[in-house]
Amino acid sequence: MTRRVIQLIIGLFLYGIGIALIVRGAIGVAPWDVLTQGIDGQLHLGFGVITTIISGIVLLLWIPLKQRLGIGTVLNAVLVGPAADVGLWLVPADLALWLRVLLFAAGLLLLAIASGIYIGAGLGPGPRDGLMTGLHARTGWPIWTVRTGIEGLVLATGWVLGGNVGVGTVLFALLVGPLCQWTLPLFARDRDRSRREATTPAFDPA
Repeated sequence: MTRRVIQLIIGLFLYGIGIALIVRGAIGVAPWDVLTQGIDGQLHLGFGVITTIISGIVLLLWIPLKQRLGIGTVLNAVLVGPAADVGLWLVPADLALWLRVLLFAAGLLLLAIASGIYIGAGLGPGPRDGLMTGLHARTGWPIWTVRTGIEGLVLATGWVLGGNVGVGTVLFALLVGPLCQWTLPLFARDRDRSRREATTPAFDPA
């Protein structure tokens, strides 16, 4: 159990750093991070703080869906935002375009590896994944329909509020699934089970 918790914490910290690298890439971010940027642009509380607040709100939506919290769920909600702020503090903004493209690529790869690490710990889904699976269970709609609807809504809301939608947003949508399919089996406790799950990976962009 201790090893799994350590694996979880390492994965979540790296996940936050991956988000920060993508944000500093400034060519477009993941849908949930578009929402975070949009809200932060209005409230100016900080990217990590907004990430944590959104996670808390999403967890409240678990109540009517009767989803069960795991230690991984709680730690995801409280660690990813601060880790992202650490990354944003370490990496300067307004870099040359070629450097920003490299940052985006490095961030996307790190995020996929981090997903494999923390999901492989098997200590509970992230808040956003739990919302997706909970709605799927309650409505009977396919996972892809629920996920597309949720991410489409948060993307549109974030964009209206001023979040950064760009080519990186499209690349994230196209590449993060295949990358997580590669990384999930590498860190799973049960590799055979992970190979089956990797065909439809569940990952939590914070």
